[in-house]
Amino acid sequence: MKKVIVVGATSGIGRGLAQMLAAKGYRTGITGRRQALLKELKLKNPDAFVLRCFDVSDVTTAIENLERMVEELGGMDLLVLSAGTGELNPDLDFGVEKSTIDTNVTGFTALADWAYGYFDKHGGGHLAAVSSVGGLRGSKEAPAYNATKAYQINYLEGLRQKAAKNASNITVTDIRPGLVDTAMAKGEGLFWVMPTDKAVRQIYKGIARKRKVLYVTRRWGILARLLKVIPRTLYERM
Repeated sequence: MKKVIVVGATSGIGRGLAQMLAAKGYRTGITGRRQALLKELKLKNPDAFVLRCFDVSDVTTAIENLERMVEELGGMDLLVLSAGTGELNPDLDFGVEKSTIDTNVTGFTALADWAYGYFDKHGGGHLAAVSSVGGLRGSKEAPAYNATKAYQINYLEGLRQKAAKNASNITVTDIRPGLVDTAMAKGEGLFWVMPTDKAVRQIYKGIARKRKVLYVTRRWGILARLLKVIPRTLYERM
């Protein structure tokens, strides 16, 4: 039986992926900050899930818990890093920006490095992380969110390059959703907001196929290509 850990399984994409992976026969470790939601998930299928509660921004505690979870699971074949945060912050409240950076940069980096090191030591594995289409350009409404997602996109590319250079049997998948019907979708006039279950199905297929970069849904992949080529002077006026 394959073993997976889903970091950020309390809600949204992470929760949906945890349920799908368990249904596909994975022994599944689930983590998050809200213990009650993790326990609720485990009660639905007690034999499939192992849970631990922690905040990824507390990196020492997070890694200690992940190491214990790996022992409970008897190994790890796949780590899904779905923990993330972001708020609209037009007034540039630094407290909001710092919280985003602590989770999306500091916590993300610590856990991605830990997973890569584990897989390198054990002969291979698969790291899949949820970044965002938002990481392709800046945002006047949520500067830190888009900037931290850009960081994640580049960091994951660096890990793929490292794995290729060292001929490591490590797959790194960068999952770039557009707007998904979760608490992370904020603001007015949102468009192309996809149901969570649809996003989860496409992400699962992408992980199973060991895709390197996965846009969810496909139409967001088209928009991503357009975003990349919009001239800076035009984008700054949008």
